[in-house]
Amino acid sequence: MTVTTTTDRERGTSASGSPAPAAGIGRAGGRRSSAALVALVLVVLAAVLIASITLGSKAIPLGDVLQVLTGNGDAAVDRGIVEARVARTVVGLLVGAALGVAGAAMQGLTRNPLADPGLLGVNAGAALAVVVAIAVFGVGSLTGYVWWAMAGAGLAAVLVHAIAGLAGGGLTPLRLTLAGAAVTAGLGSWSSGLLVSSRQSFDSFRFWQVGTIGGRGLDLVVTVLPFFVVGLVVVLLAVRQLDALALGDDLARGLGENVVLARAAVAVGVAVLCGASTALAGPIGFLGLVVPHVARFVVGPDHRRIVPVCLVAGPILLLAADVVGRLVAPPSEVQAGIMTALVGVPLFVVLVRRGRMTSL
Repeated sequence: MTVTTTTDRERGTSASGSPAPAAGIGRAGGRRSSAALVALVLVVLAAVLIASITLGSKAIPLGDVLQVLTGNGDAAVDRGIVEARVARTVVGLLVGAALGVAGAAMQGLTRNPLADPGLLGVNAGAALAVVVAIAVFGVGSLTGYVWWAMAGAGLAAVLVHAIAGLAGGGLTPLRLTLAGAAVTAGLGSWSSGLLVSSRQSFDSFRFWQVGTIGGRGLDLVVTVLPFFVVGLVVVLLAVRQLDALALGDDLARGLGENVVLARAAVAVGVAVLCGASTALAGPIGFLGLVVPHVARFVVGPDHRRIVPVCLVAGPILLLAADVVGRLVAPPSEVQAGIMTALVGVPLFVVLVRRGRMTSL
């Protein structure tokens, strides 16, 4: 049997004469791997951003785009198209980041790998509020939809938590999941009933419901931006609590965490992020479900790494899906809400088949 003595360790050799591993090698290798991962993700994000601005039914050279952005474009450059694509790209960045982070937080909060941001009834609440705005109050502008959708998302999140807490004993993951499913089904039926009774409302609502990042100006982005900032800050500050909650409530309390406060903070952050995203781009599904699994596949189960990766991976997936949607059937396009499912489903199936669908 080989025995390593204190003297051997000090000399950096084992009793067998072979060099002992240096203490810093593992940490140095980990830092190099993390730096390489960050560099790769940033390169991919930059490529997607460039593609989002330059590609479409009409391709625009990158040089012309830079001329417009610097104020030096000539008459031959279609300034309107460039500005619209820049706004579309900014919307994709915000919505993708928000839904990716909200999905990771939702899965950690409920300890359910199949949870997505819509589980709290936020999407259904926003949709019902927009339907009421159209059918009852005659709202017909995106600016009006934003405020109604934000209000509906917030009220739905409050309703879910109120129902989950009726039985007493705290807001457990199971109660939140069941209450969210019930509220989503109920609000969805009300939305359907209102739409069936008014064809005009259905025609107006269906363009919002499909989910798209196009046709949104920077004025709408400025309106909703504070909500994105608040939601992201709340979730980012709660990543350590998410790791504790993933161990179970009893262990989290043993680690000194206030479980009720941690769950409330994460739920508020998720509701704000989902409400802002749904208000700005409509209900875009599947993104919040698949992005956290991609992040977990790459960096492991630590939410301190998962959430930052989702912050970047969400925009990459959403913008890539939007670019593909613009190119598959020119001069028309397939909306981003449809393309995220078409792009995300095969990726999700691959992760499941490889056994990466781990429980939380």
